[in-house]
Amino acid sequence: MSLYDEAYNATKELLEIAKVEEGDLLVVGCSTSEVSGERIGSASKPELAEDVFKGIHDAVKEKNIYLAAQCCEHLNRALILEKAAAKARGYEIVSVVPWPKAGGSFATMAYKYFENPVAVEHVKADAGMDIGDTIIGMHLKDVAVPVRLSVKSIGNAHLVCARTRPKYIGGERAHYE
Repeated sequence: MSLYDEAYNATKELLEIAKVEEGDLLVVGCSTSEVSGERIGSASKPELAEDVFKGIHDAVKEKNIYLAAQCCEHLNRALILEKAAAKARGYEIVSVVPWPKAGGSFATMAYKYFENPVAVEHVKADAGMDIGDTIIGMHLKDVAVPVRLSVKSIGNAHLVCARTRPKYIGGERAHYE
């Protein structure tokens, strides 16, 4: 199976299980070094990022979901997303353009393929995909719940997914859905 297919299928499955709705935000962190079987941060591979990005991007477009691509630690894990998504959610836009050695290949592909890409420092996403242990938790809403997929990896990279849910508040008399 191709990297495109692995990424597309994993994204479709996550969006279904997590019950992600139109207008929600999916955050994705991806180490192409890990996808290729190398140590994270050691061998950025734009050609692999392109396949993975296109698979994820195609799946989210089908559901009208916003996508945020997490940059690497050299850009403090900033995120690349469509300007419309940033504006719709009230995120402050910052000025940076990722490239494979500062931002990572996956974020670079997002910048290349989005219609009107911008960078922001923080998001609160409704669901997330972590491809290669890139640590996306800081960009999820407060209560993240693991989602187990049939797809366990993309290429050689470990895949971890999550959805979020509203916080439970109240006390012993509270009722929840």
